[in-house]
Amino acid sequence: MRRLRATVGAAALLLALPLSVAATVPALAAPSPAVSVASGPASGPASAFASGAAATGDPAAVRIELPRPTGKYAVGREILQLVDQDRPDPWVPSAGSRRLMVSMYYPAHAGTGGPAPYMTAGAARAMLDFRLPGNTVPTGVLTGVRTWSATGARPQGGHYPLVVLSPGFVDARTAVTGLAEDLASRGYVVALVDHTYENTGTTFPDGRTLPCVMCGVPKDWSQVDESRAKDVSFVVDRLTDRPHPAWRYARMIDRDRIGLAGHSAGGAAAVPALLSDDRFRAGVDLDGTMDVLVPATGIGGKPFLMIGHPLGGGAEDESWQQSWPRLDGWKRWLTVEGTDHHSFTDFPVLTDGLGLPPAPGTTIASGRAVDLTRRYVAAFFDLQLKGIGQPLLDGPNAADPEVTFHP
Repeated sequence: MRRLRATVGAAALLLALPLSVAATVPALAAPSPAVSVASGPASGPASAFASGAAATGDPAAVRIELPRPTGKYAVGREILQLVDQDRPDPWVPSAGSRRLMVSMYYPAHAGTGGPAPYMTAGAARAMLDFRLPGNTVPTGVLTGVRTWSATGARPQGGHYPLVVLSPGFVDARTAVTGLAEDLASRGYVVALVDHTYENTGTTFPDGRTLPCVMCGVPKDWSQVDESRAKDVSFVVDRLTDRPHPAWRYARMIDRDRIGLAGHSAGGAAAVPALLSDDRFRAGVDLDGTMDVLVPATGIGGKPFLMIGHPLGGGAEDESWQQSWPRLDGWKRWLTVEGTDHHSFTDFPVLTDGLGLPPAPGTTIASGRAVDLTRRYVAAFFDLQLKGIGQPLLDGPNAADPEVTFHP
């Protein structure tokens, strides 16, 4: 498992793709349990794309589409700003109370609402400028990514499990949009959280896009994970508050069926969140090193799914090795051959759309990576939050030869 743990400069390439694209630059290709990316001049395919995009000046020249959700429901999306009046911002205390932006995805009626943009212009520009200082890539390349959710869509009736979803460090919440949309299409309400000052840019309703204060500075990663655990618990507080929840469709949420999933730092935060908040019944870690280890006493018997990419030379993440025997409930540890750290996010799809080659050693097609991530994560939550049996999780199967089950 890997996390971006250093200042990322121009050589880290476009679109917060520190592994799946940055590895195309030879100096960045060497694998290690903790990736350190040095600043430097852009080179290789990404800078070629930057030049090409600048030459056309036409966002329509690049049209990227997320894979269509696989469930039976259309997907609605609403954006919330949540303010924790009882907690100062952990990274910028002078900013006052902790403020979070959350995208709510939910089962909706088809044909209602209008297209939901992938991300704001401010967040897109912040991401591009952070990855390629001085770049002239059109902002519309990112804001124009085709999603499958609709703003203002009429919600379906009924009550649905809630999955809180957390992105990786440096990554905006949009990095796992495809997974959020797919879960909602399968009958979940999904709260996708931006962790302010921990990603390239979070846009708030006043139009300001706040920067990544924590990027490239020394930090205690366990504090990051624990702070995120507080963020996601607060989100649940506000969504399930009675009689005044923060979301107008909060009646859709089944308060007794709540799960948590995340990529990288977002996945690592699942351990402290499950330990500190009994409302989280199950957790998923997508390729996140556990800076807060599972304690010897376990996590209260809560189900836990770990999905990761293979490390070089048959190595395994030490934090996963230490935590695995301590997990005291239903558990699975899956390794997906041919993947890298960001194969479990939208980034391989964006890479394909931009015409950039995959990272060396990454043999799985972007569509296949998306399919596997969606199916195994959904199967886990269907089993643990809906009580629907899932043979997919019983062990290896011939249809998915890339997926290895840890003994």
